[in-house]
Amino acid sequence: MKIIPLSEGSFTVDASKKLIPFNHSTDKLKDRPAGSMLVEVQPFAVITSKDIIVLDTGLGYSLPDGTLQIHHNLMQAGINPMDVTKVLMSHLHHDHAAGISKSDQVLNQRFLSFPNATYYVNKQELEIALSKLSKSYKIEDVGLLAESDQLSIIESSGIIDDYIYYEWTGAHSPWHQAFWIKEENEIVFYGGDVAPQLVQMKTKFVAKYDFDGKLASEIRKKWWKQGEEEKWTFLFYHDIKVPVFRF
Repeated sequence: MKIIPLSEGSFTVDASKKLIPFNHSTDKLKDRPAGSMLVEVQPFAVITSKDIIVLDTGLGYSLPDGTLQIHHNLMQAGINPMDVTKVLMSHLHHDHAAGISKSDQVLNQRFLSFPNATYYVNKQELEIALSKLSKSYKIEDVGLLAESDQLSIIESSGIIDDYIYYEWTGAHSPWHQAFWIKEENEIVFYGGDVAPQLVQMKTKFVAKYDFDGKLASEIRKKWWKQGEEEKWTFLFYHDIKVPVFRF
């Protein structure tokens, strides 16, 4: 399998949950509000023998010419966004799901960002995202998907096309999912925001921003041990330095 990080940049985030761009050359973390965390926003493309897979869809930002940033990143890697066949969503918080759809200012319409892909989304996570019960979700990101025949609803745990495994984890959001892509002797693991950074896998870290921080910490410990035993390749959505870690 070929793995391509699709970084959309570095940001700081504090209790307000707003992502503020961070330039490593000119900005200093100490100048940001107390408690600010430095994170990357980094979807991934995974190319297998069967599919071109996108894991989460980023912030939905566009370049000055109107090109969606995640499309630009894919094209820079030699991938036509129209060739993406599967989009696997760990959860639907705005920083992971804003790139699900894009707005065309000329036509005054929204379109799915990957028109030839099937989007795999947890049923209850989608219901929460559409309910207006949490500011972490934005209906404009996911509303179009809810009405599309490109949506494939998943629940609990299961297998997609005999080689992509998913499991409900909760912990970060109530209906967060994790994914394992298994091909030949390789296992690529994506834990979304339950496993967002390498340092959190190696330490006993309990995050206040998680729905259940203690559960997230316990799950990371289990994954790290199993990943070491089975030689997983870990993908970290919010890691500044280590997007991909292989045992």
